[in-house]
Amino acid sequence: MRQYSANAPEDERFRGLTDLIYANAKEAPHDAVFSRRVGGEWQDVTTTAFLQAVVEVARGLVATGIMPGDRVALLCRTRYEWPLVNFAVWAVRAVLVPVYPTASVEQLRWVLGDSGAVAVVVETAEDAEKVAAARTGLPGLSHVWRLDAGVLGQLTEAGRYLDPNAVNELRLAATPDDTATITYTSGTSGMPKGCTLTHGNFLRETQTAMGAVEPLLERMRELGEPRCTLLFVPLAHVLGHVVQIGCVRARVRVGHTPDTSALSADLADFRPTFLLAVPYVLERLVGAARRRAEEAGRAKAFDGAVAVAAANGRTRGRLGRWDRIRYAAYDRLVYNKIRAALGGRLRFVLTGGASLAPRLHHFFQGIDIRVLEGYGLTETTAAITLNTPAHTRAGTVGRPLPGVTIGISDDGEVLVKGEHVFRGYWRNAAATDAAFIDGWFATGDLGRLDDDGYLTITGRRKELIVTSGGTNVAPVAVEDHLRAHPLISQAMVVGDNRPYPAALITLDAEYLEYWKIVNRKPLSATPAELAADRELLAELQQAVDAANLAVSRLESVRAFRVLDRDFTVDNGYLTPSLKLRRTAIETDFAAAIAALYR
Repeated sequence: MRQYSANAPEDERFRGLTDLIYANAKEAPHDAVFSRRVGGEWQDVTTTAFLQAVVEVARGLVATGIMPGDRVALLCRTRYEWPLVNFAVWAVRAVLVPVYPTASVEQLRWVLGDSGAVAVVVETAEDAEKVAAARTGLPGLSHVWRLDAGVLGQLTEAGRYLDPNAVNELRLAATPDDTATITYTSGTSGMPKGCTLTHGNFLRETQTAMGAVEPLLERMRELGEPRCTLLFVPLAHVLGHVVQIGCVRARVRVGHTPDTSALSADLADFRPTFLLAVPYVLERLVGAARRRAEEAGRAKAFDGAVAVAAANGRTRGRLGRWDRIRYAAYDRLVYNKIRAALGGRLRFVLTGGASLAPRLHHFFQGIDIRVLEGYGLTETTAAITLNTPAHTRAGTVGRPLPGVTIGISDDGEVLVKGEHVFRGYWRNAAATDAAFIDGWFATGDLGRLDDDGYLTITGRRKELIVTSGGTNVAPVAVEDHLRAHPLISQAMVVGDNRPYPAALITLDAEYLEYWKIVNRKPLSATPAELAADRELLAELQQAVDAANLAVSRLESVRAFRVLDRDFTVDNGYLTPSLKLRRTAIETDFAAAIAALYR
C-alpha cells in the first residue's frame, strides 16, 4: 500500500480548548480577537473582554444545571455569539452539538435525540418554533434558550453569585481526551452520524493547519498589515469551526457575516486579509465578474485577462515581455476590480470541501491571491492535507499535515491515521467498526499519491458510476467543469448501470436573465419553458463538449437534460456544505433521468 506521512511536533501546552482564550488574555490582553457589528459599525472585542464574556455565560450554564459531559446544541447562523456560546460550553466541560440553521424539523429531532442534548441555544423565534415542533419524544431536553430574547444576559445574571473560581476549576480538570463536540455529518443520504471529536483532535488540527499558513501570517505582521478574516461559512461545518478556533489560537481577528446576501458589502467594509471559501464561491465570483464584462461588451477582453493571469500563476510570474505588458493593463482594468470585490487587501484563501479547478488556482495565484486547497472530512477534524505557501501543486489537495499518515488501498481508497482522526461515531459502534480497516480510517474517497506526497482526489467511492458496459466513471471531474460555465448553476452526472454517462443541468438564475436579453427571449421565460430552446441547448452543448475534454471518451457525457429548478440547500438537493444530495436528486428526477436513455 502506498503511504506518505509527516511528523508532528509535540504540543503539551494546552489541556483543552478553553486554555486558548485564557492564554490569549494573559499574553496579549489588548489584542482584538473578534470584531462584531454594533449599530452598523465593526467594534473590536479584545482577548480580555472575550474571556470575561465567556466566563460570565459559563457561570450561568453551571447555575442552570449544565454538568461536565452534558450535550448542549447550538443552532445559530455565523455570528459573534456562536464562538461565545461555544467556548462557554467548553469552559464547563460540556459537549457542543453544532446544528445547521437550515436543518429541517426531522433533522433537528434526530440530532437532538441522538446526541441526548439537555439544552439547545437558538438564534430566533423561528428557530425556537422549529425546536418546539421537534421536541416531541425528547424528554431530556430541559432548556431552549434564544439569543434574540436576551439569553446571554439572563445566563450572566443567573451566574452572578456563583463562585468566580468554579469555571476555572472545571477548566483545569479538562484533558485532551475530553469530548469537545458531537459534529453531525451533513449527510448526502440518510440521517447524519455524530462524529465524536475531542479537544485533542481540535488542538492538533489547529496547531498543524495554522502552523502551515504561519509564513503568510508572519509576512502580514512584517508588512504591518492586519491579520483578519471574515467568516461566512456555516460554523456547524467542521471546516468553518476549525478555522474559527485556529484564528483564536493564532490571534487572528475574526468578523462574521450571518447573511450571505450582505457578503459583498461586508467584504468591502471589513477588508479581510484572508478568507475561507469553498470552490463554488470562487467560481461564482469569477463568473459574476465575467457576466458584468459581457454585459458591457468586454467578454473577450475579460477572457484574455483571465488567460494572462492564469499564465502568470502557472509560471509563478515568469511571463514573456508582451504578456507582462498585457498583465499591467489588465491589472488596472480587471484584476483590481476583483481584488476590490474581496476587500482590496486579501492575501490568501483557504479552500476545501470540493475540488478546485486548476485554472481557478492559477488565476487567483496570478493576481497575487494565494489559494491553499486542502482535504479532509468531519471524521478527521477537517484538513488532513493542505497545499502550503512553501509546497503547492495545483490540481492536488496538498501533502499530509504533520502528524497525519495517508495511505492508498489496493482499490484506490484514501486511508488515514493520526491524531486528527475522530474517536468514533456517537452511540454507533457498528458504524465505527465499519469505518476502520486495520487501524486506518477509510475515507470513502478515491485518490492517488504522487512521489512527493501530494494527494489528488479522483472521486467518491459511493458516487462512482459503473455503466452497463463496465466503465467506472468518477462524476466530479465533468461536474466541476460544467459548473464553470456561467449559464450552469449545478450539474450532476448519472449513468449507473446505464449504457453511457449523462447529466442533469440546472441554470444560473442571474446569468439566465442576461442571456434572455442578449438572445431576445421573453423575459418571463422560465427554465422549464427554455429547456428545449435550440440556442440554449447549443450553448450548453458547447459547455458539455469542453467538459468532456477532461475525461476519456467512455467517461464523457453523451446527453444532458435541463431541469426546471436549481439544486439548493433550501429545497434539499444540496447539503449545507454545498454537496449534491445525489439520492434525493435521483429519486425526484427519475423521469428526467429515464428520458436521457430513450
